[in-house]
Amino acid sequence: MMERRTTRTVTVGQLKIGGGHPIVIQSMTNTDTRNVQATLEQIQGLAEAGCEMVRCAVPDAEAAAALEEICKHSPLPVAADIHFDHRLALAALRAGAAKLRLNPGNIGSEAKVREVVAAAADRNVPIRIGVNAGSLPRWAKERYGRSGRSLVEAALAHVRILESLRFENIVISLKASSIPLTFDAYSLLSTQVDYPLHLGITEAGTTWFGTIKSAAGLGAILAQGIGDTIRISLTAPPVEEVKAAWALLTAMELRQRGPVIISCPTCGRTEIPLQQMAEEVEQRLQNLDLPITVAVMGCAVNGPGEASDADFGIAGGRGEGLVFRHGRIIRKVPAPQLVNALLEEIQHEYPDMRCDHGITNDHKPSES
Repeated sequence: MMERRTTRTVTVGQLKIGGGHPIVIQSMTNTDTRNVQATLEQIQGLAEAGCEMVRCAVPDAEAAAALEEICKHSPLPVAADIHFDHRLALAALRAGAAKLRLNPGNIGSEAKVREVVAAAADRNVPIRIGVNAGSLPRWAKERYGRSGRSLVEAALAHVRILESLRFENIVISLKASSIPLTFDAYSLLSTQVDYPLHLGITEAGTTWFGTIKSAAGLGAILAQGIGDTIRISLTAPPVEEVKAAWALLTAMELRQRGPVIISCPTCGRTEIPLQQMAEEVEQRLQNLDLPITVAVMGCAVNGPGEASDADFGIAGGRGEGLVFRHGRIIRKVPAPQLVNALLEEIQHEYPDMRCDHGITNDHKPSES
């Protein structure tokens, strides 16, 4: 397990961010916030996918008013996304928002900032400062150009405003579409503050490329022990962001929700429909809330030996295959029955589990 950098703890509703707590997975609704029913339905879907905090855009007073019902019925703490208008921030706080995404330097006079900060402090609501490379202030670009330091200095300018008002309930994000720029910014900022950091590669792209791009950039940042909360920003349904975030954190061995499926690449030795079988196992175990590792291997060469760390697994052969557990072969079954035999072994050890599409009991699980 990689060592994470120490940050202070911020509370969002009942959620703890930073201070060594598990990295929090976020997403943002893409419904019209003024449509309470549609927004709540999307939030429910996000919660079921494993999202832990959700952000809603608040573009006007009607959206801010809708937040009251949304916050009241949401299964997740709601962060209000505010730009420029301090009155929307105040309305969001009154509505029950558990967090504000707001840059104090962008909402007007010091009196307006004081009013928002006082209201947030009274409710113990943190403020996330979010700096994007595409909207840096002119002074930052003129002094530091297009660089990680430019993002950091822009963020610190907002931080100083809040600190001058004795408000330190802060989370910071520095986002760019460029991986090197984002990496440099977070690496530098993490040496200068101990506030929790929210990670993201903004405008990452579509589900396929955006997931790869986010994994490459955020994986490099997480590997340094940096990051307390994360959003995978995709041009896709928000649930896909949550799935990708869980997959990334699982791959980094930082968090796990449900089984990890490992499978070998196909080659000329493969004599079973490996891709089809691996996808079937993944699908049938997708709703299983059990942190186990399951291997689907193509042949004896890459079978129980290379997958010995897996809790359960199968390895194919000519017309038949092996079922193994913790590297030890349990039994041999005909190839068409391998997937069911694998799931039977898992269900034998975890009798309360339920797999999608059911299990045909052609073979009884071993008692070993």
